[in-house]
Amino acid sequence: MKVIKVQKGYEEKVLKELKNRKEEDLSTVDTVVRDIILKVIKGGDEALFDITRELDGADLNDLKVTEPEVEQALQEVDKDFFCVLKKASDNIRSYHEKQYEKSWKYEKSKDIVLGQLINPIESVGVYVPGGKAAYPSTVLMNVIPAKIAGVNRIAMTTPAGKDGKINPAIIAAAKTAGVDEIYKLGGAQAVAAFAYGSKTIRPVKKIVGPGNIYVARAKKIVYGTVDIDMIAGPSEICIIAGKNADIACVAADLLSQAEHDEMAASILITTCEELAEKVIQEAASQMSMLPRLHIAQKSMEQNGIAFITEDMDSAFTVSNLIAPEHLELMIEDPFQYLNHIRNAGAVFLGKYSPEPLGDYMAGPNHTLPTGGTASFASPLGVYDFLKRSSLIYYSKKALSAEKDYIIDFAEKEGLTAHGNAIRARFKEDNM
Repeated sequence: MKVIKVQKGYEEKVLKELKNRKEEDLSTVDTVVRDIILKVIKGGDEALFDITRELDGADLNDLKVTEPEVEQALQEVDKDFFCVLKKASDNIRSYHEKQYEKSWKYEKSKDIVLGQLINPIESVGVYVPGGKAAYPSTVLMNVIPAKIAGVNRIAMTTPAGKDGKINPAIIAAAKTAGVDEIYKLGGAQAVAAFAYGSKTIRPVKKIVGPGNIYVARAKKIVYGTVDIDMIAGPSEICIIAGKNADIACVAADLLSQAEHDEMAASILITTCEELAEKVIQEAASQMSMLPRLHIAQKSMEQNGIAFITEDMDSAFTVSNLIAPEHLELMIEDPFQYLNHIRNAGAVFLGKYSPEPLGDYMAGPNHTLPTGGTASFASPLGVYDFLKRSSLIYYSKKALSAEKDYIIDFAEKEGLTAHGNAIRARFKEDNM
């Protein structure tokens, strides 16, 4: 873990340091992804079977998970885990219900009515990663907001193992959240199937959910054919720690992201150099006992940084420049610093609000902007599954009062027919 001292007034130096997380050349990845997408467009189901056999080593008989398979999987899930799923679902639903928007209109005058129609997106495809770990929490976080929004059809896809089966916990989460269709597909081919459809899989209007670099690039490529939530990158955590912060807790929280993958970033910001040194030592000690030691170790070596700032104002300046996915305030009275925060995906306040609380149980969404995109993007929410249509009503009297302005605007833009569309309504008045 690197230690970098930041002089007040020179905080933008942090951007240069963070560029050590170099973006890899994506041209090769994009070539592979485009080839997969074209194969799916041309070959449909057969291409999906072939690609899955080649890349995942799974020889599937069917792309869709059948009801007997669902029932078998549910029997394999510990009953206690269903209680956990229900508790998490209730919290997620309770939080996201507050985000729901309603249609509205108002009378600007007796001759003018303006407003907005709110409608749900008709269909959504949810991608749930497989591979290194199973993520039933991702199912809940992506599906429940869509259900609250009123999405009529929610399809989910996740990679099958070489035995052709899906992790039972994923299926349990899907049934708990209310998924309509489940498919055994991963990678760019799954994104292509949702975007363009096949004999078995009907296309959707929007694709959400995280994935590896091939999934992320596939989502970017199909955007425009369908909508997407975001281009999710490696996970990251930033902790602003005061001099009295709990060393063990800070270290544990940094490692909670480092164990995700080698590209994850764990960042500490503090005014106390002694605390930073103790956290680094403690993290090394805790890391040695992790099952995912190799991943966490590589992540901390490559992307772990401790910034030492001169004061708290400088600490928040650094944090806002980073625009982290997860921001923890391990400081006394964290609420007094909320007005210092400009860019963060999710903010965790105090010792007893660690990042994993947000991952699983608190209720706010854990699908968050990464890689600095929190400077312009937001967490996934109900609003991501809603469409807005503007409402405009003018009476003849109201349009008459505005017509000359509209015609003038149209003529300035060289759009004669626009002006004629207004003139046509008052032609008789000029005769």
